[in-house]
Amino acid sequence: MEGLTRTELDQKERRDVAKTIKLRPRDAATLILLDRREGKFHVLMGRRHHKHVFMPGRFVFPGGRTDPTDSRIPVAAPLHPAEQEKLLLPRMSESRARAIALSAIRETYEEAGLLIGHKAPFATRNPNWQGFIDHGVQPSLDELRYIGRAITPPGRTRRFDTRFFAVWREAVTMEMPEGAPTDELEELAWLPIQAARELEIPPITRTILTELEQRLADDPHLTPGAGTVPFYFMRNNRFMREVVE
Repeated sequence: MEGLTRTELDQKERRDVAKTIKLRPRDAATLILLDRREGKFHVLMGRRHHKHVFMPGRFVFPGGRTDPTDSRIPVAAPLHPAEQEKLLLPRMSESRARAIALSAIRETYEEAGLLIGHKAPFATRNPNWQGFIDHGVQPSLDELRYIGRAITPPGRTRRFDTRFFAVWREAVTMEMPEGAPTDELEELAWLPIQAARELEIPPITRTILTELEQRLADDPHLTPGAGTVPFYFMRNNRFMREVVE
């Protein structure tokens, strides 16, 4: 996506363009679930319901908007210090970073029925975490790896400042046999990264998959703090890429 003009990007995402709307991006988080199968890396993806206003029918990773109250949710383990250091750049508070990371875990439960954490008594007054209370799972952040960041270009029906995280499937403590408690995502499937790139996916999702594939080639274990984190955003009507070292 680096170097694309706004006009070129609008053409690729024409279904999501609403040029009369001027919105500020809101914090959001996405979680890429990874699994090793038959010598290939697989990712979990699902199709957004066709009734959604934003990116209907597109295949995406579980994720969604950050709720600032997520920062107060108790965790079994915090972010790895090396991952938190990168997430805090530039000029982010620890509370905001914690909320963003936790929202990735919450959204993964809501959209994919997967609980990431440790089996332990868990209590909170926040109703958005009822599933973790019911199943005795305390969320944990230590296995999350910060993979990328992207801000939705201007002129979209929704705009998000999204942080992309990755986590190995082994971090999933429980998989709900009845599936997710919401119908946000349909047709959930584990796919090789190459096959996932060939789906009907947003351009930024394809870009992040390419970034992740390269990072896995360099560091197949996703060592905490290793590698760089790409940041995609629009400047002067052209899509830009910077990195967080």
